[in-house]
Amino acid sequence: MIRILIAEDSALMRRLLSGIFTAAGDFEISVAKNGLDALQQIASFRPDVVTLDINMPKLDGLACLDRIMLEHPVPVVMVSALTEDGADETLTALEIGAVDFIAKPEGVVSLHMAALADELVSKVRAAAAVQLPRARRLAERMRLRRLDDTPFPIAAKAVPGKAGGLGLVVVGTSTGGPPALDILLSKLPADLRWPIVIAQHMPQAFTGPLARRLDKLSLLSISEVTGLTPLLAGGVYIARGGTDMVIGLRGGQLIANAAPMRDDYPWHPSVDRLVRTAMEHVPPAQLLGILLTGMGSDGAAAMAELRTAGGHTIAEAKDTAVVWGMPGELVSLGGAVDTLPVDEIPRRLAELLA
Repeated sequence: MIRILIAEDSALMRRLLSGIFTAAGDFEISVAKNGLDALQQIASFRPDVVTLDINMPKLDGLACLDRIMLEHPVPVVMVSALTEDGADETLTALEIGAVDFIAKPEGVVSLHMAALADELVSKVRAAAAVQLPRARRLAERMRLRRLDDTPFPIAAKAVPGKAGGLGLVVVGTSTGGPPALDILLSKLPADLRWPIVIAQHMPQAFTGPLARRLDKLSLLSISEVTGLTPLLAGGVYIARGGTDMVIGLRGGQLIANAAPMRDDYPWHPSVDRLVRTAMEHVPPAQLLGILLTGMGSDGAAAMAELRTAGGHTIAEAKDTAVVWGMPGELVSLGGAVDTLPVDEIPRRLAELLA
């Protein structure tokens, strides 16, 4: 049995969430009405995982999470609003140390919670299996660096320009991805000669705020792809949630676009689809695939195909991945040329593109 603490100030949400985990059959459940109540129950109930609402009285979710990570470390899944403000708060929670998040449905919550049940239960089960000390090391590294949280001077940032050839870096990630992307992108030089495209599994309201936050921490220029976009050296392009990013070629120039999701790809924005469309237009030797932390297997099959075709692939090592699902599957398929801790990937990428 997985011991779960549901911290939520809404009686309706507590009842709905409790019902979902009761129906799953493998959870022992306790509930907390606010952040202070949650801290007390963590000490006594000793849950394997906590779901934590952001907006709560007495002690809000972010302050509660900060204390959990310092006083009673336990995997936390945030329950957040599907809004831009909710996205910013959720991204902050992931930086502090939350393992994952689930977005509350819009409108009448009780009518839509059933549709989220499978995803919620899967995420909580995955979070309960996380080796938290490993995940916390990344979170603490992020927090220490943010003590001087000032954006790079505008003059120091890369000004995207045409690449010297048709080359592309393709990155895929899911659970634990935002802090991993922060580490990857903040360590890359401004003169990177290939553009980078990223598929991070997230809802549409979250990918724009993610791109803006990452842009402040990198010498590269980072943006969300919402339509037809030329891919330029010095640019990093994040797929918009609720779509799949696809790669094309127009007038000799690589482009990205936001395409409607396809049912034959189960995760979105799809890493597999992004890699495969890139392989249609870029020679394998000019493609470099990186698969970071994430639940599931998205990207593993396509990046294994890329390696077989002659491309270079990097999988995040188990020691730093919050969830070693996606990169672990790539390794098991024999598709990873390099398997590296996330903080060593930027150096290797810079070497390969030197």
